This record gives sequence, structure tokens and C-alpha cells, in this order.
Amino acid sequence: MATVRLSFSPAPVHVRTARLVGVAVARRAGVREGLLDEVRLAIGEACTRAVALHRQYRLPDPVLVEMSDSGAYQVRVVDRAPIEAGLGLAALNADELANESLTDEALTTGVGFALLAGFVEDLQVRPVAEGVGTEVRMVWPVGR
Repeated sequence: MATVRLSFSPAPVHVRTARLVGVAVARRAGVREGLLDEVRLAIGEACTRAVALHRQYRLPDPVLVEMSDSGAYQVRVVDRAPIEAGLGLAALNADELANESLTDEALTTGVGFALLAGFVEDLQVRPVAEGVGTEVRMVWPVGR
């Protein structure tokens, strides 16, 4: 299968579509049925995080989701928020995330990392190669 690309405006309503497409592609790629709920939740969290960052920084750019089954099922969710915003909350501990001065969008972003780590064994969050934004990369095994 080739890579499936989906881009959508940064609105929460589109996260559901990304989850549905992601699970359909995962099923077709051969991800075990028992992992599909984790795939659904992880894609939803990664896309919600990206939408929250775009809304926080008032970015009209679309959120990009890429799904591929080259060897394993891989999903990339790319946002265009400033790199320090996308990566900064990944390093916060639970006490810092409880800080009332953080915005709801910032909390959504930070909590999203904690949830993603629970759903995905192979998870990477890194700056995108183009220099603006972050990429959440998630990988699940396929059974062929």
C-alpha cells in the first residue's frame, strides 16, 4: 500500500475523521484487531494535540496526517506550531502540568503526550525537517 495523506483545517470536528481513516488504514495494513482501539485513541490524541497548538497560535495551516504500512503501520501527525511550543510540554512533569497558569490548550498538549505514551510503544516527538512544527510519529506492528 502507498502512503495515505490526510490534511485538515485545525478544527476539533475533523479529528473524528482522522481517527476513522486511521483505523481503516490500520485494519487494511494488518494491525491486530486487539490494537485497533489503541490506534484510534492515539491518532485522536495526536490530532487533538496538533489542533490545540494551531488554535493556541492562531495558525490557519492544515494539520497533516500520513499513514503508511512499509514494514509496520506508521502514523505521522504534523503541526506547524513553534517548535518550542510543540516540544516544550513533553518535558514537563505532573506537578508542572497541574500549574493553573497554563492555558487549556497547553494542558491538552501536555496531557496528550502522557496519554500517547500509554497507547503507543514506539512513539517519537520531534521537530519536522522543514524547520517549523513538530511531528508525532507512532508505529504499530502488523501481522502478515
